[in-house]
Amino acid sequence: MITFILIIAILILLVLLYSVIPTVLIRVLSLRITKRTKTNGMALTFDDGPNPEYTPQLLDLLKKYGVKATFFVVGSKVKQYPEIIKRMNREGHTIGIHHFKHISGWILSPFQLKKQLKMTEVAISNCTNEKVTFYRPPWGHFNLFTLLMSKKYNIIMWSDIFGDWKTENCKNTLLDQLRSTNKQGSILLLHDSGENPGADEEAPHYMLQSLETYLKENHETGTRYVTLKNLSEEDL
Repeated sequence: MITFILIIAILILLVLLYSVIPTVLIRVLSLRITKRTKTNGMALTFDDGPNPEYTPQLLDLLKKYGVKATFFVVGSKVKQYPEIIKRMNREGHTIGIHHFKHISGWILSPFQLKKQLKMTEVAISNCTNEKVTFYRPPWGHFNLFTLLMSKKYNIIMWSDIFGDWKTENCKNTLLDQLRSTNKQGSILLLHDSGENPGADEEAPHYMLQSLETYLKENHETGTRYVTLKNLSEEDL
């Protein structure tokens, strides 16, 4: 019994050393990651798309208010909806990697992680004919090898996250949270797809409603938004 408990304890420790502990250290110490930009504007970023229903609506909304954003896309969805990616690129938005499947880095081996990055990079590049520069891991999960496997990319995290994958949050708190994010250099994280575990499928519908009110108000006050591909290395 003691031997069995010892084996379990060692396995748990190994899992923590591979996944949770690197994530905590990287995020707390800001090791080769960007949580804020060094600009006088804010960056709107969107994860988990493209979604055939909500992403085009989001692009329409951004175009209406002249806002350029950054999208961290899932590679398998890029292959499903290449025209949406081409539209993002054509309209001046930045497109970055969010794994080929929406899989946590905690459960990926170094080889699997490298494959997820490469496959997504190729899928994006095939649509844009441009180099892929940015990466955000799903759920912000790193493992022991993430920084090594992703050394060719700028890793972008966030300064503000809103829980907008839940319909209730979108309806009740999102707009007020958005209004409170007025610090220069902020990187705001929203989601244009609700298809992942723990998310509500219809949440992006309500996110878009709050976002439109927020953009309308900020358009009137002259708030500046930046897209990451237009920033220099010194701004990250």
